[in-house]
Amino acid sequence: MLANRDDVDGRAGTDRRTVLRAAVGGTAAAGAVLTFGGSALAAPGGGGLGVRPETPQAALRELARGNQRWRSLRQRHPHENRHIRQVLVSGQRPFALILGCIDSRVPPELVFDQGLGDLMTVRSAGGVLDEAVLGSVAYGVLELDIPLVLVLGHQSCGAVAAAVHAEETGEKLPAHIQYVAEQIFPAIDHSQHGAARVDATVSANARRVRDALAAEPDLAARVAAGRLAVVAARYELRDQFVHRLG
Repeated sequence: MLANRDDVDGRAGTDRRTVLRAAVGGTAAAGAVLTFGGSALAAPGGGGLGVRPETPQAALRELARGNQRWRSLRQRHPHENRHIRQVLVSGQRPFALILGCIDSRVPPELVFDQGLGDLMTVRSAGGVLDEAVLGSVAYGVLELDIPLVLVLGHQSCGAVAAAVHAEETGEKLPAHIQYVAEQIFPAIDHSQHGAARVDATVSANARRVRDALAAEPDLAARVAAGRLAVVAARYELRDQFVHRLG
């Protein structure tokens, strides 16, 4: 599991889900089979995606293993070959949804050493929420039954730094960047100063987004039932380590 540095439907509903899954997952490919009972994507001749983590805890463990491979330079780059690409034509079954920043240094599939079909990723500057982001997260959880949503902040986040600067100086940021900053303002840690304020706000913002997602009624119901975990984590650029935020 990710280390913690803070503490070391009726028919209409069925039809709707069928249409949504078909739209995103694609139509079935000839000769390929989706096997959900065994929690795996497979096709004739073997070489499928393997067992999908079905619980929040299993999903966290898989992300932790992948991050360990990444930071130790032992990446496997899984699920990239021609056969897997054909298997995935028939649908997707990602085991985790990562809500992260647009920063080019923090691509989730690399940070967690995962491949095609493993992760659903949603990215916005600073990981801020809006209706499109909320709808994307809800799709992954409610339609694809993803058991883990991980909000991933990161060291030296430019969006957070811009928000802190704007709040301190009163300077208006250009175009829609001001909107992003205003979503981060409530997370600014005024107990810190300078670079320490930016750094503390990165973590505070990830926690705030996590809490907002976990409070969404449809997601909260799944959390209460043990079918979903919504967690906050942080990626350190200096050592490529992802640690959970308490």
